[in-house]
Amino acid sequence: MPGEPLSATPARAAAFVRQDPAPACPPPPSGQGVFAAIGDNLFGGWRSSMMTIAALALLGLALPPLLRFLIFDAVWSAPDGELCRAPGAGACWAFIARKLPYFAYGSYPIGQRWRVDLTLAFGAALIVWLLWLDAPGRRLAAFLFFFAYPILSFLLLHGAPSFGLPTIDSDLWGGIFVSLLVATVGIVASLPLGILLALGRRSSLPVLSLACAGFIECVRGVPMITVLFMANTMLPLFVPESLAPDRLIRPLIGVALFASAYMAEVVRGGLQAIPKGQFEGAQALGLRALPTLRFIILPQALRHVIPGIVNTFIGLFKDTTLVAIVGIFDFLRTVDSARLDPVWAGPTISATGYVFAALFYFVFCFSMSRYSLFVERRLSRGRDR
Repeated sequence: MPGEPLSATPARAAAFVRQDPAPACPPPPSGQGVFAAIGDNLFGGWRSSMMTIAALALLGLALPPLLRFLIFDAVWSAPDGELCRAPGAGACWAFIARKLPYFAYGSYPIGQRWRVDLTLAFGAALIVWLLWLDAPGRRLAAFLFFFAYPILSFLLLHGAPSFGLPTIDSDLWGGIFVSLLVATVGIVASLPLGILLALGRRSSLPVLSLACAGFIECVRGVPMITVLFMANTMLPLFVPESLAPDRLIRPLIGVALFASAYMAEVVRGGLQAIPKGQFEGAQALGLRALPTLRFIILPQALRHVIPGIVNTFIGLFKDTTLVAIVGIFDFLRTVDSARLDPVWAGPTISATGYVFAALFYFVFCFSMSRYSLFVERRLSRGRDR
């Protein structure tokens, strides 16, 4: 205290030092064990208890017949659909096993399907290399995936007679690999196009800003089916007949443009979340506009909107089923056509095919969601310290 002698200050401060250990505090809720955590989360109050009981009751009503249909009463092996037509028969997984090559390749020639396998294997290896954050040489992987892999994929899938690969018309392409092709092209093209559109919409140049805003609003104002029909019908009108895009290229362009408009709004939200001080700090360091965007603004903006980006990717992956409207035999279209086979006719064939399709899309969408959460946790380590 003011006016007191300095010698009295240490003695008074020492009087407030605890001599005995403080009593132990109870452990936090996360350290009380599994059963305590379940009780707090599911039965923490009467409302929570009622909701938990209701959910368990619904699960108890729905789960047993679902398990009987999918597993216990299912037909796992059969030469045709006769066993699947028996009374009380469940899901006909024998139909899925027999038609799986058609689901995977469509009408692609059997003797040339190794080309599809090789293309998918190269693509999977490059994607794993890119998504592995600690992998060495990721710049090389990016170069191979974005520049070399498309050329190699075209030569393998379409054919190159000069290399001894017969030409396979895109009318014969179909199944899972076409769905993966459409989704991959849309995802890879939509992010850079969306970034450019978002930057253009925020540009100080009125013509560029209005052009980007007009494109975004026009595309977001119509359903994807309309974009696919316009791409399929109108794209050949803008080029000479000899340069008209292939029937598969047209929906690829439509999907990429449609997804880029939605991606632009997601990225624009991330750009608006960056404080003005980040731009001012970059200017104080003498950085120009392009290095500022590349090294400071875009990394922060994209990190903020990872959930929105992945949500757009997931929606795009599911929307690839709409390309069947313009005559592309994607995975779901092959399921629709295979279930009409009279050899496998039965009351459970359609349900089994659609359950298999649902599992296929769920696995890919759930995997993308889990990976995005992993990336979010990885990038937030330094921020949360």
